[in-house]
Amino acid sequence: MEQEITQQTIQKNNLAIPVAIVIAGALIAGAVYWSARGDNVAVAPQPKAEAENTMGLKNMNPIEDSDHIRGNLNASVKIVEYSDMECPFCKRFHSTMEQVMDEYGKGGKVAWVYRHFPLDSIHSQARTEAVASECANELGGNDSFWKYINRFFELTPSNNQTNIATVLPQIAREIGLDETKFNSCLASKKYDKHIQDDLDNATATGGNGTPWSIVVTKSGKKYPLTGAQPYEAVKQLIELALQEK
Repeated sequence: MEQEITQQTIQKNNLAIPVAIVIAGALIAGAVYWSARGDNVAVAPQPKAEAENTMGLKNMNPIEDSDHIRGNLNASVKIVEYSDMECPFCKRFHSTMEQVMDEYGKGGKVAWVYRHFPLDSIHSQARTEAVASECANELGGNDSFWKYINRFFELTPSNNQTNIATVLPQIAREIGLDETKFNSCLASKKYDKHIQDDLDNATATGGNGTPWSIVVTKSGKKYPLTGAQPYEAVKQLIELALQEK
């Protein structure tokens, strides 16, 4: 399970941070230990991670029509992802979620909810990119939001290697948005609070790195999904969540 972790968490935990993925009613805890540069990863058991990773899930903001939702809002399982557009693991997990929606979204079983979690201390461009996606939504609606997000992850590298002054308007043009209105929106501060609210909610639910996701069953039960889990692991959790009544 791989994820970008916040600078605050790095400093607090001094190179080590517990993370966990929940499989159905049984929580399988684990911890990912990172080098200061995030180069080396090893997994070790961490029993206390279970409580630490689930206590805050009740703080997740309710899913509403105003959310960025792909799929059926009434789907039996919803995956709420808090993501950073400069995070390489978010880029990887985005492809995994595309695969999830290909298999489960078309039949209305799973909906994907995208929320922002820019890690400003390590990804200085992520917040601006989050604003750009909101501007795409403003100008073209939910479909344009998803087209923008999809194209961004498809087109760009990670870790602040993108020339956003050029690429963000380019993507807007590619998906058919008014570039002048897009640039005006991008220069405004109108979405700063919305993005900060998403970030604050991510941390309130227990997120300390990206991607951070919460799987919500039909009954409202919530499970944490930490890091860029492989498709088979996500699929297993979805199948078990679908059994919830």
